[in-house]
Amino acid sequence: MFRLSVFGLLFASFAQAEVPQGPPNADFAPAFLDQTRAAALPVTSVSAAVFVEGLERPWGIAPLGDGRWVVTERPGRMRVIEQDASLSAPIEGLPAVAARGQGGLLDVAVARDGTVYWTYAKEVGGGFVTAAARGRLTASGGRYVMADVRDIFVQEPPSRFAAHYGARIIPDGDVVWITTGEHSDASERGRAQDIRTTYGVIARVHPNGEPVASNPFVGRDGIDTIWSYGHRNVQGAALHPRTGALWTVEHGPRGGDELNMPQAGRNYGWPVISYGINYNGSDVGSGIAVAPGMEQPVYYWDPVIAPGGMAFYDASLFAWRGDLLIGSLNPGVLVRLRMENGRVVGEERLVPDLGRIRDVEVAPDGSVLVLVDDEEGAIVRLTPGP
Repeated sequence: MFRLSVFGLLFASFAQAEVPQGPPNADFAPAFLDQTRAAALPVTSVSAAVFVEGLERPWGIAPLGDGRWVVTERPGRMRVIEQDASLSAPIEGLPAVAARGQGGLLDVAVARDGTVYWTYAKEVGGGFVTAAARGRLTASGGRYVMADVRDIFVQEPPSRFAAHYGARIIPDGDVVWITTGEHSDASERGRAQDIRTTYGVIARVHPNGEPVASNPFVGRDGIDTIWSYGHRNVQGAALHPRTGALWTVEHGPRGGDELNMPQAGRNYGWPVISYGINYNGSDVGSGIAVAPGMEQPVYYWDPVIAPGGMAFYDASLFAWRGDLLIGSLNPGVLVRLRMENGRVVGEERLVPDLGRIRDVEVAPDGSVLVLVDDEEGAIVRLTPGP
């Protein structure tokens, strides 16, 4: 059973010149002011309480719009959280998932029309891929069933490695955003620079899976669904509540986690440039962090935060409106970034005792729900402290 280590107590961070985080792994100077290690924000007192427990490796959560939520568990289950916070039996009718390595049932999102979208690791001839699907949630005889299920995106080509799948999904009107990874292994990661594959990309499709006609590589060399490329493993994505722009966070190696606002047709550099180093201490690529024709991250972390899901805060319960909230798997905190004019001007790290935070969602009442990724995982609700 999940337990908060200090249930009901207040968590706070202490304002300093920068957030305490230890020395960097790599010896790179940032390309511009506040690209990393921004000033620590003032203290926020936060109270944490368990909302739902009894989940195994929860990965994604989304509101159904009527007080219920839908949540995924990486081993392959999707459940409804009822209005009384009870958990349904697993939803029936989902496709088989490849629940091995880092794979399984991953993100979930619900469109305004009620269509449910999700991402998952899929085993196909030749290996493993990131896939995205859609369906219609139905209820009958006390059970939930996903009807009209179809894939709308399947990564290509298959990989031999069950790692670095991405994969967040965001329905956005008549388009759907999907993030992928490059399957991690040195023998394949270079495909993130090859627009004839969908390794390490942001993809943009219509709800039926067709490429969007204004995507940058339509009618050119490259796969039509690609929006941007050169990413490593994009596990967080959110739309800005004012501009509608897509923002993402992705895992670096040892150092070099990145916050980006991906632009059409742009190359984000992996594995040629990085603000980190390889896990064995060697250089990434030729050991540079800046190169012509490759984009700089808006912000980066070294050492890493191992980012999970993210959300812009657009409510009033906390004094955080416009801030970006990012789950951290390591060291396991909620990272808050203060944003001004598209740049990071301050950082805070909250609730350090919860564990691996895999996803973040802002509830209609302004509280914040965080998914704790564990064999005995849970959803924890954050509210202001007294």
